[in-house]
Amino acid sequence: MKDKDISYGALQGKTVVITGGSSGIGRAAAEAFALEGCNVVVAARGRQGLDETVSLCHDLGVVALGVQTDVSDAEQVQNLAQKALQFNGRIDVWVNNAGVMASGKFEEIPIDTTDQVIKTNLLGFVHGAHTVIPIFKKQGEGVLINNVSIGGWMPAPYSTAYSTTKFGIRGMVEGLQGELSNEPNIHVVGLYPGIQRSTGNMHSAKYSGLNFKIPPFSVDPRQLAAQMVEAAKNPQKSIITDGYAKMAKIMYSLFPETIINTASALLRLNMKPEKNTNTDGNVRQPSKDPHRIYGEMSMKLPSKKTQTLMMTAAGVALGFLLVNSVTKNKVPQVK
Repeated sequence: MKDKDISYGALQGKTVVITGGSSGIGRAAAEAFALEGCNVVVAARGRQGLDETVSLCHDLGVVALGVQTDVSDAEQVQNLAQKALQFNGRIDVWVNNAGVMASGKFEEIPIDTTDQVIKTNLLGFVHGAHTVIPIFKKQGEGVLINNVSIGGWMPAPYSTAYSTTKFGIRGMVEGLQGELSNEPNIHVVGLYPGIQRSTGNMHSAKYSGLNFKIPPFSVDPRQLAAQMVEAAKNPQKSIITDGYAKMAKIMYSLFPETIINTASALLRLNMKPEKNTNTDGNVRQPSKDPHRIYGEMSMKLPSKKTQTLMMTAAGVALGFLLVNSVTKNKVPQVK
């Protein structure tokens, strides 16, 4: 029964499908859309995490359904859509979110793992879009939200398969935006967030003794979930969702070689190949515990004031680098 203290929003009664909803960003998205009064359909491979997310939505007084789905399998994604249509014959918002990651030296990551990263991330988004767009066309409206990552604009060394998928997803998003430009009520949104303070790192595959930690400049997954809700209400083609992601995109566009080489060097310093840390994580099997929104930080999260100072310092450094670059490349005038 609906809690009388809950005041639902403009999306009340809409049906929303969210892939990768058993933990992390997907669970935060399910919560955010439930708070809007939506019918929430959550997809993931593991039953336990699904049941917990559905229970969270029920506690917020909305109708919710969990459908076990491996998005790398097109037939399972089609089944997901058919289950979602049982609510009211519509799908109003589809959130492509499911994703996995494998970090380590490219040649040391098993090829089966690399293949599955590409199948889950890239083909998973393709399957979602291919399934829901005909439904949107039949309805005459709908919003497809794609949680791409800032990795769609700048590569991640030692996560090459992941980068391959993110660049590919951005290509899919922009291609579909062109194809649907004659459908004014069908929207394809690309979200490009920075590193999230979610469980993604805890569940990822790790090789070469490389264990990514969640950095102090990571972003709250609930913030990204709120932007998904806003994108459903007011769709835009491309949204870089946070200041860190915006800064990273600018820095990489200006100094790509410096950024990629520095990042690679820092990651090499963190490799500990003498330790038996190789693990396939959730790439080829459902995520294990914990099924929750937040992951474990590598260090204490800085205060809002400190984060603002960090952003300001990064901006000053960017300005210095830019001015220095222009000065060095300035062509002397001939008198």
